[in-house]
Amino acid sequence: MPKIPVKVVTWEDIVNLSTRLAEKIRDDEYNVDVIIAIARGGLVPARLVADVLGILDILSIKIEHWIVTASHTPEAKVKYPFKVDLSGKNVLIIDDITDTGDSIELAKKYVTENFRPKEVRTATLQYIKPVAKVVPDYYADEITSWTWFMYPWNYWEDEINLLNKILIEKNKQNIDINDLKNLFRESYGIEKPPIPLEDILKEMKRRKML
Repeated sequence: MPKIPVKVVTWEDIVNLSTRLAEKIRDDEYNVDVIIAIARGGLVPARLVADVLGILDILSIKIEHWIVTASHTPEAKVKYPFKVDLSGKNVLIIDDITDTGDSIELAKKYVTENFRPKEVRTATLQYIKPVAKVVPDYYADEITSWTWFMYPWNYWEDEINLLNKILIEKNKQNIDINDLKNLFRESYGIEKPPIPLEDILKEMKRRKML
């Protein structure tokens, strides 16, 4: 079993999940006026859901929690706080996943207190049932065991962080690429990373991480 179970999510997966999410919202007859995307993970799903539902108004708030892949800050926090008047509006907050639930919970509280909408509901592509403290109003996929999902907008970031975990653990800066590929597969269960590890190493050197 991998040390950290990681599942690679494709762009096709994202489109399918976003469409299913939008259909659930539409079937529930929640008439959304404004979508608020939680940056960064909710940006792409929010735009896709907006497209399906024909919603033109999309805002974004930046919430920091998972700063490094599979490692998080002690508590979620709003970065770059601002206020806007959404009186009389039905709001839908969208993120990519509900894992701890801290981000979506904080976003709902912040939007309710500072934007003053008529109603606020939450939605995520995926919901990890065993670990989530809260259940979003809408979700496309229920996950029954904790997994780190590598979304397409996170391929480079996640692979760099996951590879760096291996290098730190092994206390090595120079390691044979084939050994590294084997360790990556054993550690995360990924047979073929979306970005070749050779390219990841080059980028890590450019960023002076190596």
